[in-house]
Amino acid sequence: MGVIVQKFGGSSVADVDRMKTVARRVVAEVDRGHQVVVTVSAMGKTTDNLLGLVAQVTDRPDPREVDMLLSSGEQISISILAMVLHAMGRKAISMTGPQVGIITDEAHRKARIREINTDRLRALLAEGYIVIAAGFQGSTVDGQITTLGRGGSDTTAVALAAALEADRCDIYTDVDGVYTTDPRVVAEARKLEFITYEEMLELASLGAKVLHGRAVELANNFNVPLQVLSTFSGERGTMVVKEYVNMEDIVVSGVAYNRQETKISILGIPDEPGMAARLFSMLGHANVGVDMIIQNVGSEGRNDISFTVLKDEFNAASDTAERFVKETGAEAIQSDEGIGKVSIVGVGMKSHSGVAATMFAALAKENINIQMISTSEIKISVVIKLDDVDRAVQAIHGEFELQNPPGKLGGLSGSPPVRSMSAKLR
Repeated sequence: MGVIVQKFGGSSVADVDRMKTVARRVVAEVDRGHQVVVTVSAMGKTTDNLLGLVAQVTDRPDPREVDMLLSSGEQISISILAMVLHAMGRKAISMTGPQVGIITDEAHRKARIREINTDRLRALLAEGYIVIAAGFQGSTVDGQITTLGRGGSDTTAVALAAALEADRCDIYTDVDGVYTTDPRVVAEARKLEFITYEEMLELASLGAKVLHGRAVELANNFNVPLQVLSTFSGERGTMVVKEYVNMEDIVVSGVAYNRQETKISILGIPDEPGMAARLFSMLGHANVGVDMIIQNVGSEGRNDISFTVLKDEFNAASDTAERFVKETGAEAIQSDEGIGKVSIVGVGMKSHSGVAATMFAALAKENINIQMISTSEIKISVVIKLDDVDRAVQAIHGEFELQNPPGKLGGLSGSPPVRSMSAKLR
């Protein structure tokens, strides 16, 4: 009998009727002979509503108190789902992140998991319980409640699957798999049968909301078999795998976009060694995640640096930039919230030339101006005007003909077994 970890997002547990659908999914896996751990998010828009309450009080809340508030959302979900399973005659128990044994660092609102003690989980599974674990949360070694930040329930599920050496981690959501792009933007978007961890990690980091990047990174690091599928249909989902046959023949696997970024430009920075290091060290100490960076050619002993951050980190980034300007004698700060990022991803880009030219040509045909560019082996990203994002995604998707299925991919190559996490996570 193996262990299956199932994760259900907020839309899947939005009300009691949907909770009953989730419960049937859980029971079906139990009846197949598996031990099951369920990770759930807060119901529907609960987290957004709680953040709305915070916004009514202050725009500079204490992160510790925000974590105390936000952690309550998942506690509601786990207890209701446990009751639904009890009503179906099943043994189930709800547990908060700290009760599960999830220990994090002290970075409130974006904590990272440091260790998981699975002793209690294993004992409950052995007794026949369905364990319902609150996603998105844990505690520090001294008992302070923390939340894992954006996509934290995905991260919780994959971390538990790794620590328990689970047979599989199923991520249930309101879509039935990973698509070549958002079907709401491109109606012809096509569901992928397979995608590599590497590609999925890039797509997740670029704004695709099916899976969170930290969860994919964990799955990749510990070889956790990962499946994305719908709570509300019986259709086959998308398998996230190490590799599949002929995967490099598919040049571009998907197009991602992100409307939640802001560009900050610091003008007239003294053209001296160490200035960039100083700026980004200060941003790092403020726990600001920087995405794209561009430095203009200096003139008259000065240069400009522009970078992008997520909108919910704009205040911290702006405060840090202002302090940097005062300390270094830079001339000014400009910000632009009217931007978006569009990206293409594909492992086949490693072995094919001309991909960037094709992408840029598609944007040029639509008269879309590019403000910033960044690349990696399997990714090209551009910053453009926010109003141009949908047209850009549609143009690029069509230019690479992603609506058309590729040739038969063949079977999966041999995947290594799930590795154990370190002793700390056992």
